[in-house]
Formats: sequence, structure tokens, C-alpha cells
Amino acid sequence: MSFAIIGFGKVGQALAKAFARSDIEVSVATTRDPESFASEVAAIGPAIIPKKLADAVKADIIFLAVRFESHREVAKALPTWQGKTIVDVTNAYGVPPEELGGQPSSKVVAHAFTGGRLVKGFNHLVAAVLGQDPAVHGGRRAVFLSSDDDSAAAEIGALAEKLGFAPIPLGGLSEVGLLVQARGNSWGRLIFKDLVKFD
Repeated sequence: MSFAIIGFGKVGQALAKAFARSDIEVSVATTRDPESFASEVAAIGPAIIPKKLADAVKADIIFLAVRFESHREVAKALPTWQGKTIVDVTNAYGVPPEELGGQPSSKVVAHAFTGGRLVKGFNHLVAAVLGQDPAVHGGRRAVFLSSDDDSAAAEIGALAEKLGFAPIPLGGLSEVGLLVQARGNSWGRLIFKDLVKFD
């Protein structure tokens, strides 16, 4: 199983730190040349590999950590995303609902990544919190996951566990999953909630 993070802003770097803590190799890419951010990658750890976008998208599981407006550009990197799981870490805050055709933002992203299995997740925490060790006071920081594909949600849940988080499944994108999706100028009710699960 191979992993990639597309986008290396604050959220992309926070995700990279999570992989580095668990010593799980992950490639990172942007639309820029990988040499332009290689020093920042090296500072995080040896498990983080800078790559060109065309190479990073060969991974099995891809974290989409770009601005919502950039998702269509990334989706053009492959003619089909068949066999891949996309983790939608974007937030469509400020995007008028009419631009989304009245659909939840993750449905719009899923439509762009033709053939891929989409899981909404890791987007409800601010980057500064997401980048911290998820082991908190003897518990694990929660990450909410929603998907219309139960097996894809389970796959990302297992990965979240390996990264030290406590995955909380929310069901389908258009139902409870709306709790972690921004709509217009309002945030989903679970966004910014920093919760800890104790086993």
C-alpha cells in the first residue's frame, strides 16, 4: 500500500508530520517542482518523499490537501482514478452553494475524481492541532470519516489508527457527513471540535 499527500501547505505538512511520527513512507507533491519544497520535506523526516505530481498520483491512497478550488486541477492528473482511494481534506468554506449545484462539497470532489473511492476526513482540525502528536492525556485525538463507500472508510480508518488517531465513522457524505463539510459561509458543526477518545 502506497500513500501520497497532494498539497504542502499547513495542512499537507501537518499530515506529513503524522506519517513521519509513525515512520510510514509517504510522497508529497504540489503543482510546483519538488526541489522547491525539498528542504521543508527533509526537515520533517526521511519517510517523507518529495515527488512530481505525475509520480505522486500513482499511490494507492491519496490525501487531497489543496484548496477546494484547486481540486479539479489535481483531478486532471489522471484520466481515471479507478483503484485509488482519495481522502478529501479540503474545506469549501466561502464557496457559494449554487457553485456546488446544491451538493455537499465532497460529492463535487468525488465527481471530479472519476472512478476513485472518496473518503472525507482529517479536515475538521486546524493544521496546528492536526500536526501534533494525537496521543493526548492517555487517549487518542479523534478524526471524523465519512464516505459513500464503507470499505474505503474502513481502509482509511485502519490507516488513521496506524497514524495514532481514533477514527470516528460518520456514514454517508450527504447525511451525517455534512457535519464535517463547510457550506457557503458556515462551517459543519463538528469542524474545529478537538475531541479525544479514551479506549
